Amino acid sequence: MSYLETTKDVYKEAALTPDVGLCCTTTPIWQFPGLRIPTRMQEMNYGCGSTVHPRDLVNNPKILYVGVGGGMELLQFSYFSRQKEGVIGIDVVDEMLTACKENFIEAEAQNHWFKKDYVRLEKGDALQLPVTDQSIDVAAQNCLFNIFKMEELKKALEEMYRVLKPHGRLVMSDPICEQPMNESLRSDERLRALCLSGSIPLKDYVKMLTDVGFGTIEIRVKRPYRILDPKHYPTEEMIYIESVEVCAIKDPIPDDGPCVFSGKTAIYFGDEEFYDDKKGHVLLQNQPLAICDKTATALSEKGQEKLFISPSTFHYDGGGCC
Repeated sequence: MSYLETTKDVYKEAALTPDVGLCCTTTPIWQFPGLRIPTRMQEMNYGCGSTVHPRDLVNNPKILYVGVGGGMELLQFSYFSRQKEGVIGIDVVDEMLTACKENFIEAEAQNHWFKKDYVRLEKGDALQLPVTDQSIDVAAQNCLFNIFKMEELKKALEEMYRVLKPHGRLVMSDPICEQPMNESLRSDERLRALCLSGSIPLKDYVKMLTDVGFGTIEIRVKRPYRILDPKHYPTEEMIYIESVEVCAIKDPIPDDGPCVFSGKTAIYFGDEEFYDDKKGHVLLQNQPLAICDKTATALSEKGQEKLFISPSTFHYDGGGCC
């Protein structure tokens, strides 16, 4: 049995019997006026963060969500895209699609604004999406792509890039791990299906996105997620896993490389009213400016005596230099 078949079996079980502990997120559930999330949807929230960010969801976007879970984020996305089939949910597991449909019946009963036809559920594979080219404004996946091995991950990202409109957004939440994992962990199909042993370093995660063609990367949140300890897992050392929320924007890659925002800020403390690096970055005196990592490197080389560049906070929420 391949690891992908193991994954299907794990989530078939989770669809038939909700498993609250399957994925655990410390992200609070979004609270919006008039939005009620059925209990079973919350129990089937098999993600490690959130992909629902209101500033991504303006002007009635067409939204694609891959790996539907219990439908909670599909419902949240529908809150912002109240149109027939404004949200498309794709999943390869029949039982998960069935459970999701059942949950939407209850969601419609609890939410006066929601109609089931706001969401189109469709069986499909992340590696071959049944979606036309450049038809989606916002695509999302939560705690799914980390399951894939590198070849399949590259294909899944290429598919997301294909279906997005120019300047469209791919919003993702996945576990990451900066420590090397031994082969016993990496080859354990069930641990991979449980979103543990497929975790890769953040730098590699970002490079996968930029290699596919995304020109702007926003690292929005990084949080503690799991510990793999020698007592319970096949490892001789403690492995620390974090979760990350990232937005990859289908912008052209600039000649000098992609813009990756990891939460760095520049502050000018010189004697003039402002500092202009002649490349489009103007800093007012003692006023912070969010900058991408590329700009941070360039500014660090220029003005150490009058510029402060903060370390990465791994929290970026828009604005700044690009």
